[in-house]
Amino acid sequence: MTSASLSTDAKERARHIRLLALDVDGVLTDGSIMLDDHGVETKRFNVRDGQGIAAWIKMGYDVAVITKRSGQALQHRCGELGITRIVQGSQDKVEALEKLLAGTGLRAEQIAYVGDDWPDLPVLRRVGLPIAVGDADERVKAAAAMTTERPGGRGAVREAIEAILNAQGVLEKAVALCGG
Repeated sequence: MTSASLSTDAKERARHIRLLALDVDGVLTDGSIMLDDHGVETKRFNVRDGQGIAAWIKMGYDVAVITKRSGQALQHRCGELGITRIVQGSQDKVEALEKLLAGTGLRAEQIAYVGDDWPDLPVLRRVGLPIAVGDADERVKAAAAMTTERPGGRGAVREAIEAILNAQGVLEKAVALCGG
């Protein structure tokens, strides 16, 4: 069972979600940017977030990443998880969301977006289920229909996925698909 409790409104919104869109720094990672002596950026991802994303995809749902930064570490992690909808270097996340909507044929109400900071606010205001990670900026939390207990990079994405799947009545099916 997920630790996040959804309001009645958020549960209703969650029932319609077909695509999970994610920010990266502060959501899939703890927000740290690690550079080695050669300027090569590395990122630290949470394996439980990855398992949740893998389960989400196995259940037939879609995942997208929308981030302002660019890097190979994210490309590699997305490849491992089977995420093919990746928008890096996005200076306008709403524009990226609109392209995503056009490319998938989905409506904004069918998308959940997980964010943590100011650049995520316009997207959070546009999607069907706006989600803030536990350590998000207070403005982001105020714009969200759900806030995870866990912080970004520490299982917040998994928590959000579990809450959505639970609201749709398919969480146990997802667990079973993953060997549980």
